[in-house]
Parts: sequence; structure tokens; C-alpha cells
Amino acid sequence: MVNIPLLLMGCGGVGRQLLHHIISCRDLHSKQGVRLRVVGVCDSKSMVTIRDVLISELGDEFLLQLCKVKSSGSSLNELANFGECQVFSGQEIEKKVMDVAATLCRSSVVDCSASSQTIALLSRVVNLYCCVVLANKKPLTSSLESYDMLVSHPRRIRHESTVGAGLPVISSINRILSSGDPIFRIMGSLSGTLGYVMSQVEGGRPFSQVVNAAKSLGYTEPDPRDDLSGMDVARKALILARLLGHRINMDSIKIESLYPVEMGPDVMPLEEFLANGLPSLDKDIQKRIDSASSNGNVLRYVCLIEESRCEVGIQEVAKDSALGRLKGSDNVLEIYSRCYSEQPLVIQGAGAGNDTTAAGVLADILDLQDLFQH
Repeated sequence: MVNIPLLLMGCGGVGRQLLHHIISCRDLHSKQGVRLRVVGVCDSKSMVTIRDVLISELGDEFLLQLCKVKSSGSSLNELANFGECQVFSGQEIEKKVMDVAATLCRSSVVDCSASSQTIALLSRVVNLYCCVVLANKKPLTSSLESYDMLVSHPRRIRHESTVGAGLPVISSINRILSSGDPIFRIMGSLSGTLGYVMSQVEGGRPFSQVVNAAKSLGYTEPDPRDDLSGMDVARKALILARLLGHRINMDSIKIESLYPVEMGPDVMPLEEFLANGLPSLDKDIQKRIDSASSNGNVLRYVCLIEESRCEVGIQEVAKDSALGRLKGSDNVLEIYSRCYSEQPLVIQGAGAGNDTTAAGVLADILDLQDLFQH
């Protein structure tokens, strides 16, 4: 039986779903000869861990209780009297994570947070022969120095879920590159929210109406400007560009926001943006849709990575291309290389959601199991 000790950072929607997946897959993993042993879970304020991380683990009943506590918005401190665990807070957390990592020598540290606070910690644990699995995009989109430190042991890092949730984007690109087939262009719709919005406005619905509908369906962040700014797509584009060997930072990426600076969150309250700001953008978007349509094209919000440029924004694409046919909230990625020059390799499917993202994280953890063979 291959034993993989796990330390989970971040127990929001994705982190909790991952714990549920681990528990529900116990029988399946047992048949595969793998045991995922959760030895610690932390969020930004607290950490719970088992006393003896070498031989014990946090039981499934405890993990389900932890998910319940976090879902209700309570603190991990509430678990102090539930089962045999230790609770740490504040600055003790980082020290305890390092202690656990050093004690185990070999473990998987899984970052399902959305925090940039984990970057320094991950850079340190990767030097302790730990494997790092990421759903959090920020460690891979910070400085090149931090990025280089994290990817300096490519066998010990997995980050499929940082770009397309459970879609095999990173693994496909790595396979193409390692076969000596140079990738010269990547173009994709990597935001389920913006994919939905751009495909819906084609039918003549006003942009503001579609954004409000997406918000009510739960497709957008509570403040839709978090999606409309393009920053999430830019982070994904930066991860892909760096994977292709581009030595760039975020400020090298040209990012088109779908609202002007004067409608930003620090200038205009959300209510005013939804009531007055959004409708004022309808006319301009409609004009661009009409222009694209007269060329036989449609508009998509895409990331475009080529040799000399990396940008995210609205582009005209052919109606009959994979991107042009995109409907709903799927992600679509077109990869062009020597072998895929005429017809690109197309990866398409659900690219968001806690369930899909957590499944991608779990697959990444299991992909590392050969490093835990004794």
C-alpha cells in the first residue's frame, strides 16, 4: 500500500470538496493500492493536525465535521475538543507546517487557498522533498524568482487545476513539449463566466442583461467586475506562457478590462455599477458584435499566447472554429504546434466549479504516488 501523507492549505469550497472526494474514494483507492492520509488542514487563521503525523491521520468522521464547521463560517478552533487533534493559530501555523513537512520528509502539501501568503511557505517545503499540488494560481503568477523555486523540481509539483479546473491542459502541453514538438500558439477561452457572457450576447441580448443573468445563476463572483476585469484569465495566461518558456511577469501581459477605470470597485459602488455602469457599456459591445458579424465572425474573450506576445481580451474568431462554436460556461483551448499546425489540438469541457476543480487536484495527488513507493 502506497501511503501519501497530505497537508491541506485552504478549506474553502475547493478544499472541502477535495476532502469529500478523498473520503468517498477510499474503496477505489484501496483497490489501487493507495492510501491518502490527511495529517493536517489549515486556513489563514488556524490549523488542525494529528499529534503523531508519522503513523496517525485525521479520521474521516473528523474531516466531515471539519467541513461542516467551515461551511457554517465557524473557526477550526471549534474542533479542539473533537477527536485527537492539536489546534494552532496565527504565526504558529507556518512553523507547524514546516515541522510536519520536516518530520514526514516526504509528503504532499496541497494549496487550495486563493492566497498569496502561501508563496514563501511553499518555496521552503519544496526544498524538504515535499510534493506540492496547487489549485491556487498566485504562487505560479508571482515573481519569476518564486516561480523558478517552485518549478525547480518538476517531478514534485502538479498544478493542473490552476488553469482549467479538471481539464487536462497542463499535462497535454507538457506531453507535447517533452516530445520535442514546439508550441507556437495557444488561444483559449479560460473563463466560464466570460465564455457564457460572450456567447449569450451573440443572440442580441444586451451585455448588461447577460451579466446580471450570469450573476443570478452564480456564474460570476459576488462583484462581477472581478470577472470582467480579465485578471483571472491573465493569471491563467501567465501560467501557460511561463510553461512555454516565456520569461515574463504579469505587467508584460496586455489585459483588456470590460469596464473603464472610472467604474472600478475603488471608484464606483457595486449597486451603482449594476444599475447604471453596466447598461452604459451595452452600445459599445453591440457595435463590436455587429462589426464581427459583418466579417462572418463572433466575439470571444480569450487569452492569446504567441512567440512575441501574450494578451487577454476580446477577439474576433471564426464562427465555425472551436472557440466560435463555444456555448455556455465551458472552457476551450486551441493549441497550435508543428504536429498540430493546420488543425489545433482542442481541449474543451467544464473549466470551473468546486467539484471539477477538486477532482483535478485529487488526480494530481494520485499522479505523484510513484514518489511515495518505498
